[in-house]
Amino acid sequence: MSLPVTVLLDFMLLVTLLILGVPLPFCFGGALWFMSVFGNVAMASMMMWGFNQMINMVLLASPLFIFAGLLMANSGIADKLLDFVDIFVGRVKGGLGVVCVVTCAIIGAISGSGFTGVAATGPIMIPRMVSQGYPRGYATALVTVSSILGLLIPPSVIMIIYGWITETSILACFLATVGPGILITALFSVINLFLARRMPNILVDSPEELSRKRKEIPIRFVKALPALSIPVVILGGIYGGVFTPTEAAAVAAIIALPVGFFIYKGLTTKNFVPVVRESATSVGAIMTMIIFTLILSQTFVMLRVPQMVVQLVFKFSQNYFLILFLINIFLFFVGMIVNDVTGIILLAPLLLPLVKEMGMHPIQLAAIMGTNLAMGGVTPPYASILYLGMRVGNCEFTEILKPTMTFLLLGYVPVVFLTTYWPPLSMWLPTVLGYVK
Repeated sequence: MSLPVTVLLDFMLLVTLLILGVPLPFCFGGALWFMSVFGNVAMASMMMWGFNQMINMVLLASPLFIFAGLLMANSGIADKLLDFVDIFVGRVKGGLGVVCVVTCAIIGAISGSGFTGVAATGPIMIPRMVSQGYPRGYATALVTVSSILGLLIPPSVIMIIYGWITETSILACFLATVGPGILITALFSVINLFLARRMPNILVDSPEELSRKRKEIPIRFVKALPALSIPVVILGGIYGGVFTPTEAAAVAAIIALPVGFFIYKGLTTKNFVPVVRESATSVGAIMTMIIFTLILSQTFVMLRVPQMVVQLVFKFSQNYFLILFLINIFLFFVGMIVNDVTGIILLAPLLLPLVKEMGMHPIQLAAIMGTNLAMGGVTPPYASILYLGMRVGNCEFTEILKPTMTFLLLGYVPVVFLTTYWPPLSMWLPTVLGYVK
């Protein structure tokens, strides 16, 4: 069975618009218009279906986490976390890089966003690393690649979207990326320590400085306690059954307000309104993109494109490992041209029937898609997180490219394939906690 000509032409139109640099909502809006004219689809009913999907309570978690993330990025949380974690690695050459990786992972556990890691830690971490002898391009690359951990360490916005699209347990999806996220954190830290040994200008704390810092452990811990308690409250509340992921997003935003205004005092009456405005702008753009992508994806489902894809793939090969390899390559290239949310909405309905036919659990597909598409944030030409990191770190593309590729090729890509071919990495935790039978 071959794909209809209208579907192939629609894919060609979509790819052309993406290559031309047309804003993402208009790319998918254009593809949707093409299908409404030439695809023989009742678009009025599809629009009604899309509207009903958009008012789902689960989807409300996404804008709430975006708002909470922006509040936290401006609240001073990252500064207190850095001060606290720095105590334990100050005498290790490259220890400040480990602090950067761990802090970005914690920030990700608070906000569920890769952008927040760059926005919150970059302005503090990059100048501090440069002052201790790290090359600016390297420091910027480390902050940037570590920030994509925010898309893997729960709560993750893309896992909320995946669970909503595929009607699978969002809590299980959260847990599926914990293993890969922790492993990537460890690998980035080890790679950083190895590379730092070759940087002769890196400074370490003197014994006197280390002694002074150790005396400040109780003080720094108390100051960092509100920041450290936020992920505990959010994740503990979700997995303890106290509130849903959507309610957790609201709780995160509510907690960020007093922490930012009264404890760390990073939020003020002057910068609060710009934060709200930026949040509203981001949410509006994302929601416009989501509804276009969602309706286009459902149009493909109505035309039985997923079933055709399954037949075409199995006609090409029935080798389980080869098909998984091709899925990874496909997801990698998709991540290079669209953002993670768009990739999840567009591809999850297409790939889910295929992997089910292969005997794979939908939760493992969540981990595979999550790890693959998160990498798109730092792989050109899309690379939105990478470009933000360059702007925050004030460095050129040529400075950041080599260290970024080093971390991705040595630390990230191996975990992507390990997640794909070794199911326990993503499935063990959801199974042990009873979210997967």
